Amino acid sequence: MRAAVYGRRGVHIEEVERPIPADDQVLIEVRAASINAPDWRLMSMSPWVRRLMFALSKAKVRRPGTDVAGIVVAVGRNVTQFKPGDAVFGSARGSFAEYACASESWLLPKPESVSFEQAACVAVSGLTALQGLRDRGNLRPGQKALINGASGAVGTFAVQVAKALGAETTAVCSTRNVETAKSLGADRVIDYTKEDFTKDTQRYDVLFDIAGNWPLLACRRLLSATGTCVMVGGPKSKWATATRALKMFLLSRKRFKMFMARLGKDDLAVITEMMTSGRVTPVIERSYPLSEIAQAMQYASEGHSRAKLVITMGIAA
Repeated sequence: MRAAVYGRRGVHIEEVERPIPADDQVLIEVRAASINAPDWRLMSMSPWVRRLMFALSKAKVRRPGTDVAGIVVAVGRNVTQFKPGDAVFGSARGSFAEYACASESWLLPKPESVSFEQAACVAVSGLTALQGLRDRGNLRPGQKALINGASGAVGTFAVQVAKALGAETTAVCSTRNVETAKSLGADRVIDYTKEDFTKDTQRYDVLFDIAGNWPLLACRRLLSATGTCVMVGGPKSKWATATRALKMFLLSRKRFKMFMARLGKDDLAVITEMMTSGRVTPVIERSYPLSEIAQAMQYASEGHSRAKLVITMGIAA
């Protein structure tokens, strides 16, 4: 089968053996998968750093791709919830491939109203938005949320999830994304190319910081007396990210929180309900065939994507 593989000069396509599902896994014929930040961040690392990270990881699959949507073609002997022919979505390691194995606990049935491409956008970005706002930010109905970085993979989900949670939502983005943010339900949109949002007189219960591009003291001024800044993104430089994390620790561990999503079907089901009820719709900027994975990853690494980037396998998705 064809699969994307990390090489010395980035990502390329190779012929690899089709995987065999373990007892608690299903084998998926992949229809679509989507790019997330860890995919292109790993691509940009030197080969020896990647090898070290893989050596320290428990993951057996060392190819890019996590989000997945497709058709079950085989199941392990302990699998009880799925059978061949089922349409599923969720998470599978090495999903930029024609076939991928996934744990039964990482998958849900794909709703008929949701396309394979849309379903392939949800696991990482959707769960990051949901868990970051609801759990780390403790966002509640009637509160005020500010989404810094309201475009892109996570930002488009975050605006919609904040609204679905009942918050009054302000989106921060560039000029070209203002109308998109409004269409996603933002109550107010700040164009950071025309206005310094850190000088806003409004105070927020949750500042959901995806961009990570403004001084922390300036961000703290935006918080209400009990407000929280949840950081889910940051500078491309690992040193800059580490320095920012240290500053967050020194300023206030209670007011500033780092965050990484936990994959699991319970919260995936929450996002699914939001999608089927029409409160959340995955936003796709562009779909690429698997053969163009290198171009897609390069574009994602440049930081200019306006929504999710999807990889398709040449089968109707």
